[in-house]
Amino acid sequence: MSDTPRRPVPLLVLDVVGLTPRLLRHMPRLQALAHTGSHAPLTTVLPAVTCTAQSTFLTGALPSEHGIVGNGWYFRELGDILLWRQHNGLVGGDKVWDAARRAHPGYTVANVCWWYAMGADTDITVTPRPVYYADGRKEPDCYTRPPSLHDELTSELGVFPLFQFWGPGAGLVSSRWIADATRHIMRTRDPDLTLCYLPHLDYDLQRYGPDDPRSHRAAAGLDAVIAPLLDHAAQQGRTVVALSEYGITPVSRPVDVNRALRRAGLLDVHTQDGMEYLDPAASRAFAVADHQIAHIYVRRAEDTAAARETLAALPGVEELLDDEGKKAHGLDHPRSGELVALAEPDAWFTYYYWLDDARAPDFARLVDIHRKPGYDPAELFLDPEDPYVRLRAAAALARKRLGMRYRMAVVPLDPSPIRGSHGRLPASNDTDNGPLIVCSTPRALSGRIAATDVKALLLRLAGLN
Repeated sequence: MSDTPRRPVPLLVLDVVGLTPRLLRHMPRLQALAHTGSHAPLTTVLPAVTCTAQSTFLTGALPSEHGIVGNGWYFRELGDILLWRQHNGLVGGDKVWDAARRAHPGYTVANVCWWYAMGADTDITVTPRPVYYADGRKEPDCYTRPPSLHDELTSELGVFPLFQFWGPGAGLVSSRWIADATRHIMRTRDPDLTLCYLPHLDYDLQRYGPDDPRSHRAAAGLDAVIAPLLDHAAQQGRTVVALSEYGITPVSRPVDVNRALRRAGLLDVHTQDGMEYLDPAASRAFAVADHQIAHIYVRRAEDTAAARETLAALPGVEELLDDEGKKAHGLDHPRSGELVALAEPDAWFTYYYWLDDARAPDFARLVDIHRKPGYDPAELFLDPEDPYVRLRAAAALARKRLGMRYRMAVVPLDPSPIRGSHGRLPASNDTDNGPLIVCSTPRALSGRIAATDVKALLLRLAGLN
């Protein structure tokens, strides 16, 4: 009898952002997987945003332990607001691959575009990473481990389509590239655990809302992209898990939390070249807006009451969490704001802090996720008020192709077109519009699955616990 340990059951885990039972009806292949296998509602975490939810799935911990309190936060030690960081060292807790390797030394993991991929102790990594040239140009690309994988993927699939991954051009092209890269990795490396992030539903659901026919077509289009992945997984004998971080709900009211704090004399700005910049270190209070939640950072304890009073009176703010409220939701971490604001169901928070659009910083009109001190879904649109916006975009693109400096100033400063958002916890009785988990294994799922149980579920499906 051989002493070689049996290989764990190989897994493919698809993060289908925004997947809900309502949208599953427009996705025949994934729906068939749910019917022949098993499916269940998924209880997400607060805030119900990408970085927080993914970190909980992979660690089994709440933000109070793993520290990812949103897609970004105020780095107090730097005096700066930073969103969409990439290093895995920011994520505390025991990752699923750590637990798997304790049970089965040599367990291999591929991470294809799940967040906080860089620096993670995975065997294979693919994550978006632009080339930032010295003259200011930004070109699409990705980071891979091993490094040789970069040229393999680029040769087979083309350059990573960064400008279809986010921005006005965001669409199915990026999710198709990610799915094809995942199949290439499964075919050439055959990892024990393959994580694949498919963001396509995030785009049109935020643009148009979850009930718009264009969003239903987006779901059908993504299902067609997923189908070859499911076929390949079946050929390899992989168990498939598809899950979502949150459901996207209809919204119609942008709420300017920072403008309210500024009018109350709590938020400071500084001016350069006629443009206003948020001054977080000097502000008595400011907000890091993140979809339907906002972390409110208050410099001195004596200003907390003023910040609370200002925001409690602001239409669109449903609740303000203090220390006890944060603890109740597993958000009591030093990175969290002194207060956490939750939007009403049909509202969401802007990052805007200027009171006159003529004083807005130049990056406000750009797709610039790293300089904006909060999330900006208006980046999904070309400015509808500018009749020459496409001409301006084409001219900027021409300058870029000639190797010249350019500025793609096409993003509107009017947030009203946004029709979908997320971040709140869904109503407990609304299982049709909340996140979902699907497994190819019959009877693997029953009842409601908590986000904190996903790590243990994956280990169990792999035969490791």
